[in-house]
Amino acid sequence: MINYHPTQQQLSLFAEGNISPAMALVVSAHCDVCTQCQNKVMDANVNLAAELEATQAQSMSDPALDSMLASITQLPVIDVPSMAHSKAPRIELDGRFFDVPRPLQRFVKHTGNWSHLLGKVWQAPVDLGDVGMANFIYMEKGGRVPEHTHKGTELTLVVNGEFSDGLADYDSGDFIVMDDANTHSPHSHAQDGCLVFSIVDKPLHFTSGLARMLNPFSHLFFK
Repeated sequence: MINYHPTQQQLSLFAEGNISPAMALVVSAHCDVCTQCQNKVMDANVNLAAELEATQAQSMSDPALDSMLASITQLPVIDVPSMAHSKAPRIELDGRFFDVPRPLQRFVKHTGNWSHLLGKVWQAPVDLGDVGMANFIYMEKGGRVPEHTHKGTELTLVVNGEFSDGLADYDSGDFIVMDDANTHSPHSHAQDGCLVFSIVDKPLHFTSGLARMLNPFSHLFFK
């Protein structure tokens, strides 16, 4: 059950197109599996359309605006090939396959090889092009990322499975934002582990035990 969602402000900014590319990608992936947030974005789009219509009605005497609107309505419709008869790309790890939300499917072919990160945690880098880099991270049952905080922002979508971090318990579809105000230690006790998609704009900062020795190198693993 999905319990953690983007805020109303984040959804509104997403609908307006006034949100960072990284945030837009994770929000869209969440909305792909969350009917509640899909409906909120649709409502925001309806409101934006009504505002545009009202603005258009008030500016009917503006030739420049009329010309711009006319050019928009004359743009060709892009034909998107049907995916009905093609297999959706999936993430594979040791013979196990994971479905991913549709907004992430185009990045599957840009996902690098899995590497053993630490303990029972695995990582595969994802090249997002102009958006930057992300990671698919898989925690086996008993897998744990050492306690850390963030020098920047961490955006996470739970793709499959469950995990906890000392702050909350998360399930498939949950949308999570962490920053320097949060300290946590993600770990999974789920029988089938947990796969997440994560984007960080600055390296993690480990805060306890021997893991602090990793701080000079964290930019090599979490970027």
